[in-house]
Amino acid sequence: MSNSALLAPLAPVRHLRAVTDVAPRAAAPAPAAPAAPTPAAAAPATGSIPVGTAPRGFALYVGIDESKAAADGVSLSALVEALRRTLGELAPHAETYATVALAPAGAGGRDVDVVRLALHEPSAVARTKQEEPEDDHVPGGVTIDISRRRVHIEGEPAQLTFKEFELLQYLVLREGRTIERTELVSSLWSHTDVDEAPGERTIDVHVRRLRSKLGRYEDIVRTVRGIGYRFDRHADVVIRYGHGTPSPDRF
Repeated sequence: MSNSALLAPLAPVRHLRAVTDVAPRAAAPAPAAPAAPTPAAAAPATGSIPVGTAPRGFALYVGIDESKAAADGVSLSALVEALRRTLGELAPHAETYATVALAPAGAGGRDVDVVRLALHEPSAVARTKQEEPEDDHVPGGVTIDISRRRVHIEGEPAQLTFKEFELLQYLVLREGRTIERTELVSSLWSHTDVDEAPGERTIDVHVRRLRSKLGRYEDIVRTVRGIGYRFDRHADVVIRYGHGTPSPDRF
């Protein structure tokens, strides 16, 4: 998130409500002026800051619904309180404010994506504003349409299963990063009972079937020996995003 975005006022979001049992924490009395930081300490870890701006805080987007929290033995308000206590210990003068992102029941999607969009996180909003293709023309090579959940190879639709597309999408959204087999299992089968979750060998089977359907473009899904798989794009691959495109975790 840009620093300027942190300072800009947000329009009201109709799907948000404040956490009712956790009141905003008031700022503590101002401390004595600290010694001037050294240049190294003053430099932000997140990169360069535009001239004329200064960091004023940060946002941590947490994706979890009440049922998942209950399964972990907590509630959303308990999580907020725990985070505030930790922050209070580390930075007693920090001010905090918490809201809960609401979505229609059964809307689907990743919890963290719902939160980021509801709170107008710039990159999440930008994804929803990307223009859809003006027509259904599909060029040669491979076209991976994330928003419409379909893949074309040389202009013809590829008959991918649901899990094969999920696997390809997961790798595409993390382009260039090697994904371990264990991460693929935990992410793509997160709602499966532990006893029913596939083993790492099953991932290899899914990848092998996916590659066979990609034909001569199978090398866009690379094997990193002893680790897992990686998506490598080249000139013959077109990726279409659009409204509803999930966002990969950045950290």
